[in-house]
Amino acid sequence: MISKKMLDLINAQINEEMYSAYLYMAMSAECSNRGLNGTATWLMVQFHEEMFHAMKFYNYLLDQGGKVSLVALKTPPITFKTVKEMFTQVLKHENHITACINNLIDLAIKEKDHASHAFLQWYVNEQVEEEKNAAEILSQLGYIKEDAAGMIMFDKDRGARILGVQSDFSHGILPTAAG
Repeated sequence: MISKKMLDLINAQINEEMYSAYLYMAMSAECSNRGLNGTATWLMVQFHEEMFHAMKFYNYLLDQGGKVSLVALKTPPITFKTVKEMFTQVLKHENHITACINNLIDLAIKEKDHASHAFLQWYVNEQVEEEKNAAEILSQLGYIKEDAAGMIMFDKDRGARILGVQSDFSHGILPTAAG
């Protein structure tokens, strides 16, 4: 059985993951409004990934006999001066999520909660990828600066991203889903 402290921290992490999805949805809408539909697609795929992350935590709590406790989400920012500013926020946010996952890992180790520790390893690896992706995009945006042709190519490349995780959770997380 999961401890009360771990239960509370995972419930808080569900909120963090749901907020992440909300943030990426807001960013996707902003890009759509600017005609950057490829970047909007990339961000909407990210929205679905964050929902998948939240649902993995949700199902883990249920599997552990824990009570899921959902709370209100804070409102994400909805406007950004530049796409570079937007992705600077993405990296900052992913750094925050990594810190949250690390806190969960630290608690699992402290409590000798081997099940939670094993479960959380997937998130550790996922956060390495999330931070790497955001840093690479920021690097590319640094080269583009204000070049319209570069931004068009950047946007087109972002639009090639496809969803690689489950997005229908009506039957829980399926065994074939990533992670």
